[in-house]
Amino acid sequence: MTTTLVIDTSTSRTTVGIVVDGKLEFVAQQDDPLAHAEVLPKFASQALEKFPVIDLVAVGMGPGPFTGLRAGISFAQSFALARNIKWRGICSLDAIAAVIQDSNFIVEVDARRKERFFARYENGKRMGEPDVAQLVELKALDLPIYGEDSSQYPDPLAIANLAQSGEIFQSPIYVRRPDAYPAPVGVKFRPMTQLDLVPIFAIEKASYGVEAWSMAQLKEESAGKDRWYVVAERDGAVIGYAGVLNLAGVADVLTVTVDEANRRKGIARELLRRVIDWTRTQKCEAIMLEVKVGNEQAMPLYKSFGFIEISRRKDYYGPGKSAIVMRKEL
Repeated sequence: MTTTLVIDTSTSRTTVGIVVDGKLEFVAQQDDPLAHAEVLPKFASQALEKFPVIDLVAVGMGPGPFTGLRAGISFAQSFALARNIKWRGICSLDAIAAVIQDSNFIVEVDARRKERFFARYENGKRMGEPDVAQLVELKALDLPIYGEDSSQYPDPLAIANLAQSGEIFQSPIYVRRPDAYPAPVGVKFRPMTQLDLVPIFAIEKASYGVEAWSMAQLKEESAGKDRWYVVAERDGAVIGYAGVLNLAGVADVLTVTVDEANRRKGIARELLRRVIDWTRTQKCEAIMLEVKVGNEQAMPLYKSFGFIEISRRKDYYGPGKSAIVMRKEL
């Protein structure tokens, strides 16, 4: 006889269960995204009063928000270590998919920041590794979507069964896009002043040629209402700049430009990060930008920040030069 203690805190629900030889004998659950650490020990104590002898610990390893996920995994590992028994981690999305009667579908759970952790399944098998996306991206795949939005959570019996026969994970499944990158060494970032217009104009002409803003346009833009510009400088010289406009609660990135000699060094990323931070201080609900079709260098940067394509504008940059319109919810 094998008695398995089941723990999952990968979603807003805290689950503790006892499975004995493939049968769920005890389960305690509570829905509260902020209460994992508080209710988990209480539920475990209740379970152990009924089943004091545990042979195996099975725990959902995510993906899930870091704080809640850490509470469950740490408890499971500590419990197993103290009792000198084995523990096994499984993908929490798999424990939702295991009870879904469908052939081709998506399982998702809340990732906060208006994003979802998800995986795609075909005939009960997960296709690839879990990932993160906005819900609108998942809906665009035109597949049935199951999970936290439809009140479906990791099933405790499925967790125990997967721990015996499924894919085992030794580390938490963190798939969130990185929030922090090392700041460019030797580069200073500060708000733009009128004295910066001359070097900015030089970078603008060198970067965009006939499509560059004129000095008059730069002056007008920089002095406009509800705008903010930031520059990057090295050794006192301006080497990059970015600007953003707050238009009725939805921000628009006006430019992110770095001189050619300083590209691919993380400067554009830091400029964009500061622009996004500014829009948050303005209580904007979203931020948008346009990027020329075929600009393969910029697209990975924007996608890494969570921008998604929402439409295209034909001839936006001139005849035959269309723009991809991208949006990020804040």
